[in-house]
Amino acid sequence: MLPLRSLSAFPTPKGESGFQSWPRGAEVSPKTLSGDPLAGVLPGAASPSPCGSEEEYRQRRPRGLGPSSRIAGEISRPKSSFRDRWWWAHVRTIRSPIVNSSLLTGRFIIAWLVSLFSGLAFFLFVHFPRYIEDLGGSEVEIGLIVATTALAAIAIRPQIGKEMDRRGRRPIILTGSAINIFVLLLYLTINSLSPWLYVVRIIHGFAEAMLFASIFTYAADILPEENRTQGLALFGISGMLPIALGGLLGDFILANWNFQALFMTSVGFAVVTFSLSLLLPEVIEPAGRDGGTSFLAPLRQRDLLPVWWITIVFSLALAAYFTFLRTFVDERGIGTVGGFFAAYSATAIILRLTTGWLPDRIGAKKVLYPALVLFAAGFAVLAGADSNGLVLVAGVLCGAGHGYAFPIMYALAFGRAELKNRGSASAIFTGLFDVGALVGGPTFGWLIAAFSYETMFLTAAAWILIGGAVFAVWEGDLGIGRRQMADRT
Repeated sequence: MLPLRSLSAFPTPKGESGFQSWPRGAEVSPKTLSGDPLAGVLPGAASPSPCGSEEEYRQRRPRGLGPSSRIAGEISRPKSSFRDRWWWAHVRTIRSPIVNSSLLTGRFIIAWLVSLFSGLAFFLFVHFPRYIEDLGGSEVEIGLIVATTALAAIAIRPQIGKEMDRRGRRPIILTGSAINIFVLLLYLTINSLSPWLYVVRIIHGFAEAMLFASIFTYAADILPEENRTQGLALFGISGMLPIALGGLLGDFILANWNFQALFMTSVGFAVVTFSLSLLLPEVIEPAGRDGGTSFLAPLRQRDLLPVWWITIVFSLALAAYFTFLRTFVDERGIGTVGGFFAAYSATAIILRLTTGWLPDRIGAKKVLYPALVLFAAGFAVLAGADSNGLVLVAGVLCGAGHGYAFPIMYALAFGRAELKNRGSASAIFTGLFDVGALVGGPTFGWLIAAFSYETMFLTAAAWILIGGAVFAVWEGDLGIGRRQMADRT
């Protein structure tokens, strides 16, 4: 058994690692390795073989790696000639391990827990509209109060992006965590639909925006570039779990206690978030105020424009079921919100754990396009759903699309942004989801009122497919209007 990474121990043309030397799509077989392992693959490759003799190979092989070695990501090689063994060890593409152990560093795990507990503190508030109703609020007032948080998050994100690049990630994480504790305690003071409620919601929007943008940026910073998409997929599980657990935990608390208990539970999660945040070291060299950072630069960067487009397409579509699934299942009398999101979250998490390596292996956009099709298919199934089972199928399809699409889009945005502006790029990316919620909610609501739920869900499906096609043309992936741009996928 020989590890894939041992390929770098052998010299290759231009001093690059062996895998980076192969032309994309090159057909290689053991027969082409006769005399020179690179013959028939790289033009001008000449003997002597990069491996040298078998004895030289044995001397240069990392110690402890023999036929009985068991290392994650390896495959067995046949007992054959040295030439064939070299092929099996170094040329053949092999499947990655389910979870690359190099991703699971101490900093990654702590950041993952910070994201998890901050998410739990936030998603308990899916029950907050009911509290507003108890205070005498109408549906219009509920919409305005909920929208206030999103508007506040959008308004502060430009400053968050600039400060993350100027001051570093850690100060923003700690400040956001501290503000989050403070504002969650303020909910205990709300007992009427007064202007004070809107003030609290604005502060909550600031805290949520700071935490969401900074902790995901931190995670992207510490991930190796070659496995960034897989790493972000794993990290994103910390955000998927609160979606599934927040509603269930809130149901349990409210069934046995009251909203004050729910608010205090949220405060407890926020305290844990802050305590864990103290363990996170800084991961970048802050640029300072004279570092030349700019929040607008990523917005104007040409190769980021299509990424912003597909992100807004995706985020706007999310509003269709995050906002209206509750009323849809109530009106149709089929399925449950809990069942849909349980299937949704479970599918996304399973895919990220088992095949999260796929975008890094075959190319991010090669996975993104099928993911968007699955995402659109979920909306199409919802449009025609007439049974509990079809609602669950829709959850599986939407979860599969989300499970791949989100980390791929984030990896594209983060990877293409200039190093000095990556904090701003992350703030823009996360902010677009608030924009999608603000625009998508009223738009899809109008479609329901003017036409029907079927029309709304089918429109969302068509929007995703058309948006994906525009992205593909913009990127030159359909051969239409192809531009020469660096593809960092």
